[in-house]
This record gives sequence, C-alpha cells and structure tokens, in this order.
Amino acid sequence: MMALIDPELIEQLKTFDSPTVFNALVRKYGLPNEEYTDHTIRCLLPELGTVVGYAVTSEVTTNDADSSALVWADYYEYLEQAQGPLIAVMKDVDSRPGRGASFGDGMATLHQRLGVVGAIVDGTVRDLAGIQRVGLPMWAWGAVPGHGVFNLTRFGTPVTVGQLRIRSGDLILADGDGCVRIPNSDAAEIAEIASQIRAQEADIFAFYRDPDFTVAKMRERR
Repeated sequence: MMALIDPELIEQLKTFDSPTVFNALVRKYGLPNEEYTDHTIRCLLPELGTVVGYAVTSEVTTNDADSSALVWADYYEYLEQAQGPLIAVMKDVDSRPGRGASFGDGMATLHQRLGVVGAIVDGTVRDLAGIQRVGLPMWAWGAVPGHGVFNLTRFGTPVTVGQLRIRSGDLILADGDGCVRIPNSDAAEIAEIASQIRAQEADIFAFYRDPDFTVAKMRERR
C-alpha cells in the first residue's frame, strides 16, 4: 500500500531544489547516500519547473518485436486508479535501449489526463516540443525522432532508472539537476531539515559576499 503524505507537504517540498533535499537526506541518514539519479537522466524541459509525486513504474521495449507485450489499457487503468500526484517512471529494456523513443506528446497528453505531473524515462523521448506544449515535465537521456515496435512488458514492479532503484509509491522530487527519492514516512522531517539548510546556506553566502570577508574570518566562523 502506498504511504501517502499531506498534499500541503507536497507543495512545500516543491519549493526546494534537489541538491538541498539531498543535503537534508544526508543530514538525517548520513553518507554514503545514493538516493538520486545519475547524469544520464537529464531534465529536458527545465522551464516547466519542479515536480513532486508518487512513482508509477513500467518497463517497455522500443524495437524488439519479439518481446512480451501487455495491454496498454491495463497500464492506463493502473494510473487512473492510483492516488496522485503521479510521476511516471519508465525504463526501456530493449536490446538497444534508447534507439526508439519511449514517450511522446500523445502519451504526455494521456498521462497528464490520468494524474501524472512528470515523467522520468530511462531511455529517449520524441516530440519534445509537443510535450512542452502539453506542459508535462520530462526527464530522459535525450530525444530521437523515431520509434519502433513499442511493447509494454511490465508495470508496477521495481525499476532501476539512472542507477536509482524505484518502486511504485516512492516519493520523488525532480528538477533541473535530476531526481531524488524522499522516504514517504520521513517526508515532513526532510522538509523541515531542508528549510534549515536553506536558511543556513543563505547566511553562508551572505558572509562570502560581505565586502569585509577574509579567509581568517572564515576560519573563525568554523
């Protein structure tokens, strides 16, 4: 069962950037901490801003015609029945992942209609201008113009996206730097720690910009 959090808390989390949230995770849980996607998961439409939502996972093949193929309507019913806001997390498990697009403007329109506020694709997308017009924030390797035989092979099961293992129901924050996972049960505490870190960093940056700044004074502060 998905652990839901207060909608107001989701709105609060959206005010933070992913590095600040990561720093909050480190302050609570320590290092090493790898609750974030790697450099392959790029924010393709940064102008659409930050999203926070619950992961809904799937796996697809983009060109392997002999792969198993589930009924797409079953996946869309899965989205329709899930509590939002949702983030679609899709992995291309083709023998040549990324060769064909896994997501386009038609899928963006339908996903958005079913409560999806952003999509993370371990693979490529196409129709990026159309996705922008739809207004669905997108994270992926990049874009290609074409697609192949597009089969849905699994959904609702754990996937590894950008070296981050994600399960349906995980709370995800995504922005221009990438994506971080926030433990649902500790989301309120992470938001509070992130607020403290943001205030502390503002004070540090003001100190750095002070005309009277010296390294000696920096040593004293520490």
